[in-house]
Amino acid sequence: MTTFTVQRSAGAVSADQRRAILEDPGFGRHFTDHMVSIRYHDQRGWYEPSVVPYGPISLDPATNFIHYGQSIFEGMKAYRHADGHIRTFRPLRNAHRFRSSARRLAMPEMPAELFIESLVQLAAVDGDWVPSDPEKSLYLRPFMFSTEVGLGVKPANEYQYLLIASPAGAYFPRGVAPVSVWLTPDYVRAAVGGTGEAKCAGNYAASLIAQAEASLHGCDQVVWLDAKEHEWVEEMGGMNLFFVFGTGDSARLITPPLTGSLLPGVTRDSILIMAQQDLGIQVSEEPISVDQWKAGCESGEISEVFACGTAAVVTPVGQVKSRVGSWTVAEGGAGPITMQLRDSLLGVQSGRLPDKHAWMFELA
Repeated sequence: MTTFTVQRSAGAVSADQRRAILEDPGFGRHFTDHMVSIRYHDQRGWYEPSVVPYGPISLDPATNFIHYGQSIFEGMKAYRHADGHIRTFRPLRNAHRFRSSARRLAMPEMPAELFIESLVQLAAVDGDWVPSDPEKSLYLRPFMFSTEVGLGVKPANEYQYLLIASPAGAYFPRGVAPVSVWLTPDYVRAAVGGTGEAKCAGNYAASLIAQAEASLHGCDQVVWLDAKEHEWVEEMGGMNLFFVFGTGDSARLITPPLTGSLLPGVTRDSILIMAQQDLGIQVSEEPISVDQWKAGCESGEISEVFACGTAAVVTPVGQVKSRVGSWTVAEGGAGPITMQLRDSLLGVQSGRLPDKHAWMFELA
């Protein structure tokens, strides 16, 4: 196990201040007292693993990532279970995806053991920031960026890994109320061969203009279509999409396949496993076209649509808008399978339901 140095913060918030924050944390508004820092140099490997006070970082104006975008991240959550222990959900999947993202951006691949140990180290110091309320969590944001100074266009030889944490309430303030989505015809998130399956900062920067367009049309989120034909549904914002065909015992769950342009979501994979193995729902990965989505909702064949991701977990989609028309999914509400999957997933994460797949990892 790697030895981390620990430097305690002299400016840590008081217990009373922390309790007040945890009453209504929002999402990404408040941060814990410490963060993890690990550096990398191609001649030294990974070095100086430490837990340090949360605070600003100093960068030279010619730092590589500012100009050329070598920056990746992950998103995870830590939960306090009834036994008092702090656990997180499938961290090895995030560790492997972090390595995959790094590989795509020509960055060094952090060993999975070091990635997970960084989570353990931060939980040991800032564990009091994990809410006891099962509806809340501590959002974990591991990220890495290049730190070599110079304007040459090449993979950097120096990097810094940081892990910060933020107490989280509901990602969408309206909770599980269905969202409205805008099918963007003008912008694409990614193309096959691009960086779509990497969790890199540039993908999110490129998405902001489309999200702004969705807001102009009165929608909560944007839905991305494929780059070649602008016909096939890919993702909703930064979340994977699922379609429920039929109802009751005959219901089928379908999600677009991972073609290389979609992010391989940890929540997506978990829902596929849970739906089939735990709930007996037939699942498949198949392309879904815009026309199929519209016709399926009009005929009633598509009974539910939802998106999933770490931050929002499971979010129902109620209304679709586009330049060629608008339609409603079923009656615009949250369907029973959507809510069953959401409850089952949250139940495992919060410790309320049995962890049949050994997905939860104890941090503290």
